Amino acid sequence: MKLVHKDIEKDNAGQVTLIPEEAEDMWHTYNLLQVGDSLRASTIRKVQTESATGSVGSSRVRTTLTLCVETIDFDSQACQLRVKGTNLQENQYVKMGAYHTIELELNRKFTLAKKVWDSVVLDRIEQACDPAQKADVAAVVMQEGLANLVLVTPAMTLLRAKVEVTIPRKRKGSCTQHDKALERFYEAVMQGILRHFSFDVVKCVLVASPGFVKDQFISYLFKEAVRQDCKLLLENRSKFMVVHSSSGHKYSLKEVLCDPAVTARLSDTKAAGEVKALEDFYKMLQQEPDRAFYGLAHVERASEALAIDILMISDQLFRHQDIATRSRYVRLVDSVKENGGDVRIFSSLHVSGDQLNQLSGVAAILRFPIADVSDAEEDSSSDED
Repeated sequence: MKLVHKDIEKDNAGQVTLIPEEAEDMWHTYNLLQVGDSLRASTIRKVQTESATGSVGSSRVRTTLTLCVETIDFDSQACQLRVKGTNLQENQYVKMGAYHTIELELNRKFTLAKKVWDSVVLDRIEQACDPAQKADVAAVVMQEGLANLVLVTPAMTLLRAKVEVTIPRKRKGSCTQHDKALERFYEAVMQGILRHFSFDVVKCVLVASPGFVKDQFISYLFKEAVRQDCKLLLENRSKFMVVHSSSGHKYSLKEVLCDPAVTARLSDTKAAGEVKALEDFYKMLQQEPDRAFYGLAHVERASEALAIDILMISDQLFRHQDIATRSRYVRLVDSVKENGGDVRIFSSLHVSGDQLNQLSGVAAILRFPIADVSDAEEDSSSDED
């Protein structure tokens, strides 16, 4: 993402102009947009024209519109973002108040205006515009006949390809059909890696499977790379890392990222940091439950006691349409930061973000134990009695 212009007043109202440069930037933009915002961007509009003879025709014209945002639709697989709203500035093609849907395009600038730019949104812009924040981890999660090729970026987990090949069972006295199908499967996975993984950016490629599938595939991959003289694979051989997973499905990526060897290798990536923070939280919940809180009311009470060491919060909560509710989450984040706590905003498109959403989207590890909120409520009700 490229920041072209930023104009925010002292009362936090203002506008920014951005250029999305890659697919992931659409996810960042989706997290910046809220109902009621003003979005100005180039778009295609179908207009009807009437000739001098009275015949009516239609044509598609490119124009720039400013919409009051009403609905926001994000396709996570295609990384496409559509924004529907009413036109705020009339032009020769579109009347004031007319509905239109803008599909934001890569490398075309847009201007977003808000009445209030809060700290969470401003941090999101900073993260999106940081050139160091790129897709530095790739993974192939596989089992016989199934492989998921995934890119793990700081903001999201992207499924780039799914390879499925039917593998016949080994028959007594003949394994020919089984071996041929397995070779076809490995070849398809190899081509997927070459097509979807950019080794200029990717620091590490995790190859995970149950049993020996991963080892057999790696052996095949580099034998073929030598045979085909594929320099791209041979030069990046050191980036491949073989790990165990319980299955070849995408959800197994969580256990792969939890592996201590993987954590050490990926210590500087956001996704691995999120997984480790969540693992630490679950350990704390088992060993010292008075230092592990989840749910907004409990975590807010811990924040009031200045007890939060690490706050984990899902980016999904900041897309809440109710301004008062959203402001409550922003105040919590600001409060923890002001008191020296570490804030981790989890992406709901990471496996760890899915897990955090099961805990109401917010959890915290405390510096010191404090009584549970429910205990405090019981104490106050008994005092009243």
